[in-house]
Amino acid sequence: MTDLNDYLAEKRTAVLARNAAIESGTAQAAQLKASVRAEGRSGVRRLRIRDHQVISDSPPDFAGYNLGPSSPELQLGVLGTCVTHIFLIQAAERQVPLESLEVEVTGVIDPRGGKPGHEETPIWPHQIAYTVHIDSPATRAEIDALFEAVERSCPILNLLRNPQSIRAELRLVDSRAAAARAGATEPEALAA
Repeated sequence: MTDLNDYLAEKRTAVLARNAAIESGTAQAAQLKASVRAEGRSGVRRLRIRDHQVISDSPPDFAGYNLGPSSPELQLGVLGTCVTHIFLIQAAERQVPLESLEVEVTGVIDPRGGKPGHEETPIWPHQIAYTVHIDSPATRAEIDALFEAVERSCPILNLLRNPQSIRAELRLVDSRAAAARAGATEPEALAA
């Protein structure tokens, strides 16, 4: 592939195949999974998804080592990657040529959020906005239709605009009790 339009031709083939599977009733829902483990010494969060991993950390002013993006930054990045991907899908499906595509996402997070005197300040990222930079020979009407299709069909954009309830479960692991049941001494349990 030499440019983005070569990729869009390949993407169109995949999109048409997926659409055919949906129409024929052979498409299946996918179970998604991500796991995160906090690492000792640094508190770095290692995010694992399928065979991939991302390191998340905090900046030094929040007891981090700046080894990776923070969770709020990752959230903005996830929104940006999803919007970008849906632009590619919709451009491929509609055969809208793209010379270049870049999505910039911004937001604000205020460490004072929820603290005394700032009870009304959100603790979550807010004032989220995205800007799409497109270079395309397509008409303005085609680009506007493309943008509207992305706004309608982007899963992460619509998740953030229409949040859902999240079921949470806490599982307490008592490693000392488990070690005692297994016959280990307390120092051995702590070393494990």
